Amino acid sequence: MDQFGLIGYPLRNNFSKDFFTKKFNELGLIEYSYRNFPLPDIELVKDMLLFHPTIKGFNVTIPFKQEILKMLHEIDISALEIGAVNCVKVIRESANLDEYKLIGYNTDVYGFEVSLINFVKDISKIKNAIVIGNGGAAKAIKYVLQKHGVRMITLTRQATEDCIGYEDLSRDIIESSQLIVNCTPVGMFPDVKDLLPLPFDFINDSHYCYDLIYLPEEPSFLNEAKMRGASIKNGLEMLHLQAEKSWEIWTLI
Repeated sequence: MDQFGLIGYPLRNNFSKDFFTKKFNELGLIEYSYRNFPLPDIELVKDMLLFHPTIKGFNVTIPFKQEILKMLHEIDISALEIGAVNCVKVIRESANLDEYKLIGYNTDVYGFEVSLINFVKDISKIKNAIVIGNGGAAKAIKYVLQKHGVRMITLTRQATEDCIGYEDLSRDIIESSQLIVNCTPVGMFPDVKDLLPLPFDFINDSHYCYDLIYLPEEPSFLNEAKMRGASIKNGLEMLHLQAEKSWEIWTLI
């Protein structure tokens, strides 16, 4: 039986498991399975691969998209440039369970780029963007925006050399930014009432607001933005697209 899975901690949803289980059933791959591996420590990946020798690939989510890098033998060029990996292909060339090769990819790039184009239609009209968060997912989003020549401001809880803090977010910054992307888990199920500390009254119908969260369907950030006339989109399409790209990597590349 070929196995696939998702590592992260904690794992609060079953999207990937449900997606791939349905896909395997549709393709008649009755001996294939996908499961969640809630690992409190990235080093436990070694045990996972030891005790599940038929794993052919796995996805990576919070908080391991950057930590997984140190465990990989090869990294795709775009994932290396981003500094984050969310898809790993496992290659075994011997019967020794301790011998394997891990190759890292970033399918968030593909998923977000296609989803963003579907959302705004013409990326060239996005001149400035605010990216909320600076984790592994945010790095993929910024990679896509940079590719399309979008100027970005990264917003985090505390200001750093490369990021501004919430207290530094002015009306001018918001009104001059056509796109705002939330890359944090704030508002994600089950903490659906949590809200980003943004000056929402500066958001209007000229804004595109994108939240990588898909559960709930309309996270608190998007709800507040919609009430002020902004166009909104959650992360469900991106998730479907990156999952399909993962499947392509595991089976075709």
